[in-house]
Amino acid sequence: MDSTTLGSSDLRVSAVSLGTMTFGNQTAAPEAQAQMDRALAAGITFFDTAEMYPVNPVRRETIGASETIVGDWLAARGCRGRVQIATKVTGPSATVRAEGYDGAILRQAVDASLKRLGTDCIDLYQLHWPVRGSYAFRQNWRYDPSGQDRAATIAHMEDVLEALAELHRAGKIRAFGLSNESAWGSLRWIDTAARLGAPPVASIQNEYSLLYRAFDTDLAELAVNEGVTLLAYSPLAAGLLTGKYRDGATPPGSRAAVDVASGGRGNLGGRRTLRALAAVDAWHELARDLGLDPVHMAIAFTRQRPFRTIPIIGATDTAQLGHLLSGLDLRLSDEALARIDALHRAHPMTY
Repeated sequence: MDSTTLGSSDLRVSAVSLGTMTFGNQTAAPEAQAQMDRALAAGITFFDTAEMYPVNPVRRETIGASETIVGDWLAARGCRGRVQIATKVTGPSATVRAEGYDGAILRQAVDASLKRLGTDCIDLYQLHWPVRGSYAFRQNWRYDPSGQDRAATIAHMEDVLEALAELHRAGKIRAFGLSNESAWGSLRWIDTAARLGAPPVASIQNEYSLLYRAFDTDLAELAVNEGVTLLAYSPLAAGLLTGKYRDGATPPGSRAAVDVASGGRGNLGGRRTLRALAAVDAWHELARDLGLDPVHMAIAFTRQRPFRTIPIIGATDTAQLGHLLSGLDLRLSDEALARIDALHRAHPMTY
């Protein structure tokens, strides 16, 4: 497994990350520990979690369970020095905390995460989504920033960055990253951090896949010029690109099935649209034409973008994870990449 440095930080991580958002809900603790064992054996040393995990759904009684499972595994395996742990503070949330975060809350949240993780340092600490609002999570269709107060936003950033600088000096965090951010927001965090002498923005964790390529323009330019690494979540579009939801299927135990059982609609948070399903059919036809596995293709595509990218892979069980790991050596040809671009032009903005 290759390794890479996150942005301009001194934090070196594996070129693929393992996500943990199902740990403690769809994925029970023993299975989660088996997944981390399997990932580490394959050379993945970068594990991503969050204080609010697990999700689907987020429940008050399970908040922090994913961090606890990761912490228990670190203690049991004695491997803290071999891995890098990323976690996040939650934005405004009816389940976690309505106000989101400020400097004071950040200090408390870091200490709580450190306790659950059973460690004295978080390698990458991320802001899960902006307090001012975000167009992530399929909110781009109705996003309205007209009510934002620029001065208040900058003051908030200064407060948060001063806390991050303090936490960095205390050795509680090594690097700082954003998540579900826009180009404007990212630049303001970058500029404000530089002005205050706070830790620079090392990464931005945004959704990215063949079906959702909002990062490809302004944010890609920002990432290249400002030295920010994309941590691409949902590189399989919440399972859509695997093909398991084709022809109206909802496999037992899948994310959609769990959502329905919890009272949801099973539409993968708004991703399961007619346009997306048509694109998935085209994707599988292309994979057949190229003689490639569609799951392996999707991860390889994300890794070969013209900006520094680390895909966050995730699985409900070790069998799914094993399939993902078996294709990490794939490198797509120029012909394959050209045909993927043509497919994207034919199926843009799928959700």
